[in-house]
Amino acid sequence: MTITTESAPSTVAADLSSFVYASPSSFHAAANVRERLVAAGFSELNEAEAWQLRAGGKYVVVRDGAAIAWVMPEGGAGGAGKAGGASAPVFRVFGTHTDSPAFKLKPNPGFATEGALQIGVEIYGGPLLNSWLDRELSLAGRLVTRDGQTVLARTKPIARIPQLAIHLDREVNQKLSLDKQRHLQPVIGLEDLTGLLRAADGLQSTDVLEVLAASAGVKAADVAGFDIVTIAAQEPATFGLHDEFLASPRLDNLSSVHAGMSALALIDPAEISEIPLLAAFDHEEVGSNTRSGACGPFLADVTERIVAAVAGDGDGGGGGATVGREAYLRSMASSICFSADTGHGVHPNFPERHDPVNRPRLGAGPLLKINAQQRYATDAIGTARFAAACDAADVTYQEFVSNNSMPCGSTIGPLTATRLGMTTVDIGIGLWSMHSAREMCAITDVHDMFHVAHAYLGGA
Repeated sequence: MTITTESAPSTVAADLSSFVYASPSSFHAAANVRERLVAAGFSELNEAEAWQLRAGGKYVVVRDGAAIAWVMPEGGAGGAGKAGGASAPVFRVFGTHTDSPAFKLKPNPGFATEGALQIGVEIYGGPLLNSWLDRELSLAGRLVTRDGQTVLARTKPIARIPQLAIHLDREVNQKLSLDKQRHLQPVIGLEDLTGLLRAADGLQSTDVLEVLAASAGVKAADVAGFDIVTIAAQEPATFGLHDEFLASPRLDNLSSVHAGMSALALIDPAEISEIPLLAAFDHEEVGSNTRSGACGPFLADVTERIVAAVAGDGDGGGGGATVGREAYLRSMASSICFSADTGHGVHPNFPERHDPVNRPRLGAGPLLKINAQQRYATDAIGTARFAAACDAADVTYQEFVSNNSMPCGSTIGPLTATRLGMTTVDIGIGLWSMHSAREMCAITDVHDMFHVAHAYLGGA
């Protein structure tokens, strides 16, 4: 499905649903960003090779579970002026992340307890633990073979974390207490499964790694390493009196990735003078301190290579590799980042948990996220830039600030501002059930965020 600025909210939500379902892990998400953008005319680059960037070119590069893509203006990209003949392009970064809270498969994962086959998992990020109970789960991620090949794996629904019956815990409705080691290991089968059932299923092994390898078309004996997470198997779906809601896993933060990717795909190189860039990082949910996270060098590496190409000969011919730090620093000082992550809409059953004055509602537009402790990077300058993009998109936005008794989380925004020095503003659509196995949002907010991303990346 291809969406445009003329697409209805239901169409945009349906395309987001397809993207989420096809992206069960950060590695799948990055691969799908690449595939969608290549289909839209982007060229894939390899970090280990020399880049030959040209005016008007569209490019995408993937590093593990992260992806960066951008469009080169057809008329050149020297938006920050020149010094000594070196152009300093201005970037419009739309920053997001591809990962979501989950359970990650441990080494030597298989074991049996009381006749049940189970897998050992480790908590990734900060999931709402109770939401993962009594759901059918699949496993997904990447496998790396002994010869260095990376393949993507995804199983059918094979796992579940069954909750203890109320008859065995009469206090469960007053207080649910889950030990992360003892109570959250999924079951995947029965130790004494009859040969008849095994033959009917066609699966002769109870080794979960063999199941994962088979889903990826490789042999388990050839697998040297893996990064595998659990995912809720149920597909995204709209619901509500007028189908105004979308229920889906991984809205935090594939909703933002989808908005930025879809908007970037529509940018015309002939109509821009600055460089629109999507930066979809991995590992935000665990702190971003990785080579593909926002604290890592990925965005700096890519932007430095772009600046070198532009500053060197003006047409991306690669001659700018020796151009000094001056052009790059001017470029970063003139650039801006919209850090797009989800936020909290006021919960109708817990209204006291929110700020008494600033009360953003689902369906009333995207959020401008503000925090005095700089857990969000928004300042007055960034606010003005976001307001301009919303005006250009004819979208109304809402301010979000935490109740003083409820410290907020953080995003890639402060990390990007600290890492690169560019003005950064934190935004996102409002959710209920954030970090649940199945989150929810308003489809009109998904539609509005796509339009704001398009206006911003297009030069508004």
